[in-house]
Amino acid sequence: MSAMFEIIDASLRAFVEVDEGSDFPIQNLPYGIFSTADGGVRAGVALGAWVVDLHALDRAGLLPVAPEPALFGRHSLNAFAAAGRPTWRAVRARLAALLSGSDPRLRDDAALRSRALVPMDACTLHLPFEIASYTDFYSSEEHATNVGKLFRDPANALTPNWKHIPIGYNGRASSVVLSGQDFHRPMGQLPVAGGPPEWGPCRQLDFELETAFFVGTETRLGTRLSPDQATDHIFGMVLMNDWSARDIQRWEYVPLGPFQAKAFATSISPWVVTLDALAPFRVPAPEQDPAPLSYLREGDRHAYDIELTVELRPAAGDGTIITRSNFRHLYWTMAQQLAHHTSSGCNVRTGDLMGSGTISGPSRDALGCLLEMTENGKRPLSLPDGGTRAFLQDGDEIVIRGQARRGALRVGFGSVRGRVLPALP
Repeated sequence: MSAMFEIIDASLRAFVEVDEGSDFPIQNLPYGIFSTADGGVRAGVALGAWVVDLHALDRAGLLPVAPEPALFGRHSLNAFAAAGRPTWRAVRARLAALLSGSDPRLRDDAALRSRALVPMDACTLHLPFEIASYTDFYSSEEHATNVGKLFRDPANALTPNWKHIPIGYNGRASSVVLSGQDFHRPMGQLPVAGGPPEWGPCRQLDFELETAFFVGTETRLGTRLSPDQATDHIFGMVLMNDWSARDIQRWEYVPLGPFQAKAFATSISPWVVTLDALAPFRVPAPEQDPAPLSYLREGDRHAYDIELTVELRPAAGDGTIITRSNFRHLYWTMAQQLAHHTSSGCNVRTGDLMGSGTISGPSRDALGCLLEMTENGKRPLSLPDGGTRAFLQDGDEIVIRGQARRGALRVGFGSVRGRVLPALP
C-alpha cells in the first residue's frame, strides 16, 4: 500500500485547531473551488472549519508546482487534475508539512496565515470541476437484484449481462449541480394504464444514494486502460444524489434507457476526497463469480470502507436517517468502471464524472432509494412525525453523508443535500 499511496501519518496534527469529529482532518485535505466577498474564485482544501487558499500559497512560492501556468487561481480543478498523480502527491505532501508546521513557513508568517486560512463559513463553494461528460454506472448487485425482482422474474432478477459487464449510461453533464442547490419537481410524460400518456409533474420522485469519481488525467482516443492502470487516472471522489423520476423513466426507458427522467438534476458534494486520503480504509471488494473477462481483471482488487447515510427532512418535522449503507458493497470497482469505459477506445477527459449507481447493502436498512425501500410505493416508509413516504413530496430535503473511520482516524466527505421545490407551471 505504501508503494502506491501517499498516506499522511494518523498521528499528525494541524497547527490550527481542528475539531476531533471533523470530516476534514489533516489526513484528508480534500480539494474544492471557493470564493469570498473580497476575492475571486480559486482552489482550496478543507481543513476543519477552514479553507486553505491554494492560490495564496502558490503565489507565496510554497507549493511544488511551476509558477506558470498558475494551477490554483482558476474556476475549476481541471488544470491541476490534468497535471497528473506525481503533481497531486507532491502538493499533498507539501500541504501536510505546511499545515502541521513541520515546514514552518506558513505557521510563522502571520500575514500569510491571514490570507491563506479562510473561515469556511465566509466562503461560497462552487462546482469543483468543469464537467464535460457524465456517466452513471449500475454497480450494486443488491440494488440491481432488488429492482429486478420488482420489475422482472424474481427468480432471474439480474439480466444475463450484469455479472459480466459494468453497465452504465451517458448522462447529462449540464444539470450536475452543487450540494445545496434546490430544484423543481420535473415535468414529463406519465404512463396511463390502458391509454395514452399524459403530461404533468412527476409523481414518483426518488433519490439515489451514490458516490462518484472525477477523472484526472485524460486518455487518447483509441487507448484502453487496464483496471490497475485506471487507478492512476482517478483524481478523487464525491458524494452524489442522482435524483430520479421513476414514472417518467418507466415510460421512456424502452428501448434506449433513461433520458428526461434523469436529466433534470444530479447533485454532488463540493469537496473531492483523494484516493490517497482513503488508502487507510482499503478493504477487499466483493468476490466476483463468474470471473470477469481478462480486460476487467484486477491485480489489486479493493474497495473502501465508507459509511453512507441518507437523511430525509420533511418541510415540517424533524429529519430522520432512513438508510445506512457502505461503498464497500459495490460489485464493480471504480477501476473496473473506468477500464470498461475505455475498453472500446473511448477517450476520457479531465473532469469527466463517473457515478457509482445506487449503493444498496444486503439488509433492509441499507437500501439506496425509495423505489427499493417501499417496493415501488407498495409499502410506504413511516416517519417519526407520523407521516409516510412512498416517494418524495414537495419540500422534502435529502441529505447524504459519507465518512471512513478506523480507530481514531476519520476522513469524511461532508454532505450533499437538495430540496424538492414544486413543479413550475
